[in-house]
Amino acid sequence: QVQLAESGGGLVQPGGSLRLSCVASRSIFSLSAMGWYRQVPGKERELVARIISNGNTNYGDAVKGRFTISRDNVKNTVYLQMNNLEPEDTAVYYCNGVFRGFDYWGQGTQVTVSS
Repeated sequence: QVQLAESGGGLVQPGGSLRLSCVASRSIFSLSAMGWYRQVPGKERELVARIISNGNTNYGDAVKGRFTISRDNVKNTVYLQMNNLEPEDTAVYYCNGVFRGFDYWGQGTQVTVSS
């Protein structure tokens, strides 16, 4: 199993930045992929960004050019740097890890973009 713990959410003004962190309970080398998803009430959870074991990344169309996913293999941590935030980015952000074909999720962290 894998436990994932997110941090870094909060309230930010439009145009601002936040960095989310997700710490895994095991080496992230053992995970085939890690990523960030987000969800707002009444909508499906959507991909924000993902990084796979070989380091390749992919992003949701809504965040391309503004968000960056990265990882620290020593700290077993994946980061999501979010720049130029927009009100439409307001959501609960969930960390995801794939281990032996199974999806694991963190508890979520709220990001609110508002003036």
